[in-house]
Amino acid sequence: MEYREHEAPAALRRHVHCVWRLRDPAPSGALQTVYPDGRCELIVHLAEPMQIQSAAHGWQTQSRCLFAAQARSAIRLRATGALDCVGVRLRPEAGAALFNAGVGSQPPLVAWIDQVLDVQRLDAPFAAALIAGLGHADDPITPAFIGLLAERLNACPIDARIAAAVAALDRAGGNLTPRALAASVGMGMRSLQGCFAAAVGLTVKEYALVQRLQATIRQLDGGTGALADTAIEMGFADQAHATRAVRAFAGLTPARLRSALRAQRDGDQTLAMAAAFVRGESMPR
Repeated sequence: MEYREHEAPAALRRHVHCVWRLRDPAPSGALQTVYPDGRCELIVHLAEPMQIQSAAHGWQTQSRCLFAAQARSAIRLRATGALDCVGVRLRPEAGAALFNAGVGSQPPLVAWIDQVLDVQRLDAPFAAALIAGLGHADDPITPAFIGLLAERLNACPIDARIAAAVAALDRAGGNLTPRALAASVGMGMRSLQGCFAAAVGLTVKEYALVQRLQATIRQLDGGTGALADTAIEMGFADQAHATRAVRAFAGLTPARLRSALRAQRDGDQTLAMAAAFVRGESMPR
């Protein structure tokens, strides 16, 4: 599996965190996991779409062009053929921008939480244009694709106060109370809560927890300290609190997650996708 993240083109930088490419000509078909990071994504499959596990419907084949809304726990995927997909990871404050969520008759972004939606159903002409705009060579990110996204996204202004709130939570690894956050960006608590959820698709508390858990996973991946020390460093009350939160989020206890991440470094591919998304790139086989 080859996964790489690339800096967003200048025309998209205000709304887009990064653009990524995932390729594997011969995936094993084993279950793979992706951990939420508080960012919505637009994904286009150039080869065989992956299957996604749903608690209500079991395994379902994804659409060719999809919008991954905010998620609060691990996403389970598996490949059924060659993988080649391009992803556009939006900045948290730009989550609602792509489909004008919450504007007019469009549902608010929070209504899509824990869902992966078919863009063909959300906006069929836009889905067709996206697919047509992508190339199929080594670099599929064409000027037409970038221009289409830029036109769409730049028509939706970003609330600078929510962008500042997101940045503050990211810097703090999620360890910032809503009251302190509201004061830091000059907003009232009620106004912050409403505007944040509308733009990001998560409440302030949910987004902060996702960032704390992401920081914990990165620490487990790269650190060698005691788990109890990691729990306290990441803002949890104690190791038991961290264990409950990580298990609910990732499906593994911190100890098992650290062991699995280390095994992946030694060639075990069962956590390859999760590790690649946490690290920003895949490890060479």
